[in-house]
Amino acid sequence: MSDTAGAPLTVADVLALPVLAAGRPQVLTGLTRLDRPVRWVHITELTDPASFLKGGELVLTTGMPLPEDPAGVRRYVDELAEVDAAALVIELVRRYHRPPDALVHACRARDLPLITLARDVNFLEVTQVVHALLLGNQADAMRRTQRIHEAFTALTLRGAGPQEVVRAAAGMSGRTVVLENLVHQALICEASGATVEEALTGWEARSRAVPASGEVGGPEGWLVAPVEYQGERWGRVAMLPTSAGFTSEDVTVLERTAMALTIARLIHTTPWERAAHRGALHDLAEQRHHSPADARARCAALGLPTEGVGFLAVLLDVEAQAAETTVAEELRTAGIAALVGTLTPTRLGVLLALRPSQSWRPAVERLSRSALALDPEAVVSVGSEVDDLSATARSFREAARVAEAALPSPDGRAFHELSDIGLRQLLYSLREDTRVQEYAERQLGRLLDHDTRHGTDLLTTLRHYLDSAGNKTTTARRGNLSRETVYQRLRTVERLLDRDLESGEQRTELHVALAVLDVLRPR
Repeated sequence: MSDTAGAPLTVADVLALPVLAAGRPQVLTGLTRLDRPVRWVHITELTDPASFLKGGELVLTTGMPLPEDPAGVRRYVDELAEVDAAALVIELVRRYHRPPDALVHACRARDLPLITLARDVNFLEVTQVVHALLLGNQADAMRRTQRIHEAFTALTLRGAGPQEVVRAAAGMSGRTVVLENLVHQALICEASGATVEEALTGWEARSRAVPASGEVGGPEGWLVAPVEYQGERWGRVAMLPTSAGFTSEDVTVLERTAMALTIARLIHTTPWERAAHRGALHDLAEQRHHSPADARARCAALGLPTEGVGFLAVLLDVEAQAAETTVAEELRTAGIAALVGTLTPTRLGVLLALRPSQSWRPAVERLSRSALALDPEAVVSVGSEVDDLSATARSFREAARVAEAALPSPDGRAFHELSDIGLRQLLYSLREDTRVQEYAERQLGRLLDHDTRHGTDLLTTLRHYLDSAGNKTTTARRGNLSRETVYQRLRTVERLLDRDLESGEQRTELHVALAVLDVLRPR
């Protein structure tokens, strides 16, 4: 092959050319071999085209010569593979309207790239364009296309996720690139030269005005490409215009983006919507958005109401990924608007969007039932309701503090909120602080040591005394002891601890120390 461009023309490069892109090419097999160099383009309607090939050819056919029987189809493909044809391109317009199963199976078995064209393409024009490139014309464009191809090949080979793919596309093109799902929710937005607010405001209505795929379209002149595999469409990727018009390189970037996203979808099992919700929740909880306006536009583009509603953060301490889909489906079935996403492996985050007249308690009770059905030891914690999306970080922080303070085995409580945090809950949240541990040991250590060495139970007597607010008669009754025994034991406690049990302040200090002891070693 003539190499005046400094790099070989690959199957991927040829598919990105507008002359072939107009036919809406779809790669059915050999997806990982699109970097194969193309030496020439060969149009054929023969049943034995391999006899005229030398290797490296991109074979174009309308499918007219394909044998009827599967054995004949296998032989046809085997011969192409034996001569090392670069790829087989079949037009689904004349003889076929869907690729024959036998052809797909045969190409997959030989790892031969099979590309279908859904629209009529002028094969002669394809050969002229490709051969001109091969012979050295448009050398600069070829080098840039090659760099684009190499960048996306590298992304694919290292298993890049959709976020990284979209970010790379925006970086290469210098334009805003957005991935959306089938219901026109913007899942990933990489804004270039604009804010997220400018890119996503009114997204659904704007997107629905743009034709499903093809060339530049819609009122704003978006460039879009479908993300699909073997006839199943998952969404599309859109490149938004700037003052400068789109170039052939932009088309190449977008087509390579769509292909890389297809591969990412096949590799990464997390649904795009779940990943988008997780990202939005992390950014809200940690205040990582660039501005409140950007946060509102992003959440609105995900389908969350942002105007005239209140927001409430809820944390579910469960096996998050296992519960994520169930909880999201439960809320969707109930018609409750929310973002649901895994924050950590053991914590699921939920942001509820509630109408002014809508109480949050029924929604949280529903969440709690779902969580407890999945894990009887699940802990559900609630922050305070806020009236602006930019304040949701505070609601998440409050819910996290409630979760830290929630005691195990909450005696049937469906969920916990800020008003539930009392002394024991506060101390429980501080249980790993060595200062708290040291306090309990300083206050009660000598008494505990005495009970251990002598087999006594003075600690229980002290507990009954403190719980009785210093009433010795009640202490005796609770401990099933005589008053004289209680007096003797309390004097021993005072001597061991060097404390005055008649002092209300000192009794309070000991009471707190007992509460610390309880949360450190639950009875």
